[in-house]
Amino acid sequence: MLLGCLPGAAVALVLAFYAVGAAPTGARSAHPAPTRHPATAPAHAAARPVIVPRARWAGEGLPAQPPPRYDDRVVAVFVHHTDSPNGYDCADAPRIIRALYQGQTSARQWDDIGYNFLVDRCGTIYEGRAGGVDRPVTGAHTQGFNHRTAGIAAIGTFTAGTPVPPEMTEAIAALAAWKLGLSDVDPRSRVALVSSNGGSRYAAGATAVLPAVAGHDAGYQTSCPGAALSARLEAIRARAARLQGRT
Repeated sequence: MLLGCLPGAAVALVLAFYAVGAAPTGARSAHPAPTRHPATAPAHAAARPVIVPRARWAGEGLPAQPPPRYDDRVVAVFVHHTDSPNGYDCADAPRIIRALYQGQTSARQWDDIGYNFLVDRCGTIYEGRAGGVDRPVTGAHTQGFNHRTAGIAAIGTFTAGTPVPPEMTEAIAALAAWKLGLSDVDPRSRVALVSSNGGSRYAAGATAVLPAVAGHDAGYQTSCPGAALSARLEAIRARAARLQGRT
């Protein structure tokens, strides 16, 4: 059975979202201590895009969180959609993200929003999960494959036939180019990831060779990020590679 993306029933009540399935656990598991990127720039570094800080949507009154968990680096990104309405005003994106946070921390009882980044239809990139945008923060976005990956959520629903704004795909490409460039990973490549959870498409402990820029459905049984956005992933990979200076 195909399952929907991350938002659950609580988000549906807040924003009349129509999520249709399960998602990865939000529990933070023990993992190696955080490491910073080396002082020497990678061979294929890309410019860091403008990222709106978490404080813009978090505001006041968020509950205390445990310290973030980190991996040694990020070697892949998973692209999601949020299964939410598409006709929003981009000025409302912080409110939408706050509602996603509330749904995931209330109904799902996670300690933070699962996605590392969110992108609105105008191409604005928002910091999601706490821990530092330039750090390899362990998210809760793709069951079995949260380690050494980053989750990028497109705000909206991108099922077959839905237009995907070019501003959104450009922002996703720029973000993927920068984040993967920190580890000198070619966005067009495939990378080996080890599943940490048998609830994914792969048994726990199994090695999966997946695209460095993958849809959520590559690692988890789901229809996310929607057929329309999935169809754009090849172009996003190519654009990200160009932004890294690759030919």
